[in-house]
Amino acid sequence: MHVQKLSINRKLLNEELGIIQFIAERIHDNNSIFVNLKSRLFRIIESSKNNDNVSIAAANAITILNSANVNMNYQNWDNVKIPYAILDHAFLEGTNFSNANLDHVRFYQTCLSKVNFTNASMNDVYFGEYANLEGHSDAIWGIQFSPDKTKVVSYSNDKTIRIWDTASSNQLCVLEGHSDLIWSARFSRDGSKIVSFSGDKTIRIWDVLSGQQIQILKGHSSRVTGAQFSLDCSNIVSSSWDKTIRIWDMSSGEQVKLLEGHLDYVNTVHFSPDYSKIVSCSKDKSIRIWDVSSGTQLQLLEGHLDNVFGAHFTPNGLNITSYSRDKTIRIWDIVSGQQLQILKGHTKDINGIQFSPDGSKVLSYSNGTNLRLWDLLSGKQVQVLKGRMGVMRARFSPDGSKIVSGSRDNAIRLWDVSSGKQIQVLEGHSDEVTGVEFFSNEHKIFSCSLDGTIRIWDIALEKEVQLTGGDLGIMSDVKFSPDGSKIMSCSGDKTIRLWDVQSGRQIQVFKGYGALFSLDGSKIISYSSDAIIRVWDILSRKQLQLLNGHSYMVNCVKLLLDNSKLVSCSNDKTIRIWDISSGKQIQLLQGHSNDIFGVKISPDGSKIVSWSMDNTIRVWDVSSGDQILLLEGHTGIVRSASFSPDGTKIISRSDGNTIRIWNTSSGDQILLLEGHRKRVLDAKFFPDGSKVISCSADSTIRIWDIFTGKQIQILEGHSSLVFEIQLSPDGSKIFSCSQDKTIRIWDVSSGKQIQLLEGHDGTIRSISISPDGSKLVSCSDDKTIRLWCSDNGKIIDVTERNSVNYIWKVGNQRGLSIKSSIWKDTKGLTSQQKLLVKQRGGTF
Repeated sequence: MHVQKLSINRKLLNEELGIIQFIAERIHDNNSIFVNLKSRLFRIIESSKNNDNVSIAAANAITILNSANVNMNYQNWDNVKIPYAILDHAFLEGTNFSNANLDHVRFYQTCLSKVNFTNASMNDVYFGEYANLEGHSDAIWGIQFSPDKTKVVSYSNDKTIRIWDTASSNQLCVLEGHSDLIWSARFSRDGSKIVSFSGDKTIRIWDVLSGQQIQILKGHSSRVTGAQFSLDCSNIVSSSWDKTIRIWDMSSGEQVKLLEGHLDYVNTVHFSPDYSKIVSCSKDKSIRIWDVSSGTQLQLLEGHLDNVFGAHFTPNGLNITSYSRDKTIRIWDIVSGQQLQILKGHTKDINGIQFSPDGSKVLSYSNGTNLRLWDLLSGKQVQVLKGRMGVMRARFSPDGSKIVSGSRDNAIRLWDVSSGKQIQVLEGHSDEVTGVEFFSNEHKIFSCSLDGTIRIWDIALEKEVQLTGGDLGIMSDVKFSPDGSKIMSCSGDKTIRLWDVQSGRQIQVFKGYGALFSLDGSKIISYSSDAIIRVWDILSRKQLQLLNGHSYMVNCVKLLLDNSKLVSCSNDKTIRIWDISSGKQIQLLQGHSNDIFGVKISPDGSKIVSWSMDNTIRVWDVSSGDQILLLEGHTGIVRSASFSPDGTKIISRSDGNTIRIWNTSSGDQILLLEGHRKRVLDAKFFPDGSKVISCSADSTIRIWDIFTGKQIQILEGHSSLVFEIQLSPDGSKIFSCSQDKTIRIWDVSSGKQIQLLEGHDGTIRSISISPDGSKLVSCSDDKTIRLWCSDNGKIIDVTERNSVNYIWKVGNQRGLSIKSSIWKDTKGLTSQQKLLVKQRGGTF
């Protein structure tokens, strides 16, 4: 009755993001005057179903709820009118939008799984991305624009090269001929030809217009690592692991020059800007400059301390810029051969460099988290762009004002060059991003990935609604508190977060990458890469103790049974026992010769088992600190070890596909369990100690008899590697999580899958069952946590007939998700948008 007259109905707040954020924050305000704010906003949205004149208020209301990161899953919003609403990153799974007015709504990186859009009006909706370029059937290693930007070439593990029309995104032709995966494909200067090289040791020349192979160049006796056209396309220069550089005549396909001198693999080769010289670099740590016409070596540049991965002429042709496994970039004078600058800062292998369009700066990117921008003249570092994981590729925008990068964490990041700040994160690829390119004068980006897709992204969106709660990062672990009232999550952003089980509200944030609850649930013990262990009081939120003694990263912490002491292990090769109340070190256990990855306590609290990068397992006496047993036999790094329920046995796994069982009295290996075809990722004893359960990268779960060592059952259903398994307290149910984005519940007696839990849009890394067996919590690479519950009261008692759903989900939705959504008779979608919907799993 009254919404039409309210101020929220006077004006769309889309240009007033500060006001949206202010109101959104009041939803989480504890002040009693805001207690009904969230429910009022929901009622305003409902009121638009029967009243066209409240659409502004309804759009503002849903935008505010989204900014407050409120779940809007499974709402019955048929007939609502919310044109121009901002639903970027929103959780809308299972919501009914049939007959709704959704004109001009923004669905950027939104969760639209199982949403019903039947008969909805969707004119000018914004998804922020376009349909994939369909064709490749395997990992794509790179893309490149033609010089005039009208075409794109891509190359793949599927042994094909494909040429695409930039304007229409249509595939123009497929170039087939290589008999192995293709490492590179590049246009000639005039865009009329493509040169490619492959694992089959050949170089092939293709005509772009006809798609026909013009020439095949054979002669290299090992993998080809580089190939480039001369200016007039009359010649090709190539490099190889056979330690040679070769110049070929394009018309005849004959080798015209053989350049020898390198003492090891030649990693790449490039022409100078005037095409009169060639630069090559090698595993022999040297860079060499060659004269094209004579084939003679002009300069030998030495100074790098390790394998030189790349070397390029600067745009003015006067210098060489190189990068190496020694983690440095060096600038050399061509004429004198002298080293002019050494650029230090990277801590991991450098993957590539690119010069700015004006030639004044060089961008470098590495397997570390950061990209670095350097001034070529002074050699000084101008900017550090802080990312998350190893950067595979990075490129400047045509005007040099932005940088786009693709990473091993499957994300694409956009950066502002002047400030060094991250502008946008584009997520949707399901594997490493191997290529990124800016369109010429448009607000679009091309990307390709090992997931076999090429995607086009719209980056025109400069301002986004700020979501409360922030980006949780990729989470590695979740666990319940001893009383089941709280959940703790560990994240890739080096934060430990505490959540209220009842509401899903975030209670507290601590620093660290790993943590555990004290046995009484009153404290949190966190550990981090700074080698420090911290003890926090949950109630007061204060740090009680700081345990300082390790000299390198702490990898694991466990509590002893009396709750007064804890055990830690570190990359400093030591295990330490601490008194929690005083913060003092009681024992120092030494013996491992490499990083120690983990420790576990025996059921009676008298022993510690540890495992290490030194391929050994060791058992220690808690009271004396003495090493009791040394268990040797694993041929790879040991990844886990734990005691049986009665403490008489130890189970261990390594980087291989075997599991070993040891006797804790004698130290003898009792059993070697073989059967998994790929690496074992988790293995543990059943609660009664009579059986062992394991899961693997081969997608299977296996149950073994502890007395005979024979495989009793093999549980198949997951379509990708299984990360973790949990057992119900009575051992009757198995809970598993996988890279296939699902959680599965299995009945042990029958070996059958009884429940499939779907919803996560990324690899599920960890699951935990509440102490009372009523709930299950999961965390995923989709940067969300979900709490699951069964309609029968306890998740550990579920049957095939029960329904299991998630109660709440926290985190900011990353990546557009349209799986199982319904789009029957929707109005206003473009043909490109319809194709995008179909590709992402929506149905019309």
